[in-house]
Amino acid sequence: MRVSFSVKAVLILLSLSLAPIVAHAKPVWIDVRTEAEHRQSHIDGDPLIPHDQIVAEVTERFPDKDTEINLYCRSGNRAGKAKSALERAGYTNVENKGSLAEAREARSL
Repeated sequence: MRVSFSVKAVLILLSLSLAPIVAHAKPVWIDVRTEAEHRQSHIDGDPLIPHDQIVAEVTERFPDKDTEINLYCRSGNRAGKAKSALERAGYTNVENKGSLAEAREARSL
């Protein structure tokens, strides 16, 4: 017996089987401060993307608009601006986590 699948059917089956993996992807944490601030203190492994470059960089690095993105800066102000910019760009799961200290605390809970 010969079984044939269309390319579309295979893609649909793959997307359904990978959906749980994508849904449970690790959240992204982004430092939106300046490079000088980041050099003074940062959380290892978190990318530095200054708030005024956030949309271009996030669109390139994380094209899935449903990616869980957590932003932080010195006080939360720039993270708020970055959050608004990403939401205007269509990102749906963005949080302002406040300051660097608050981001550290949130991750230790």
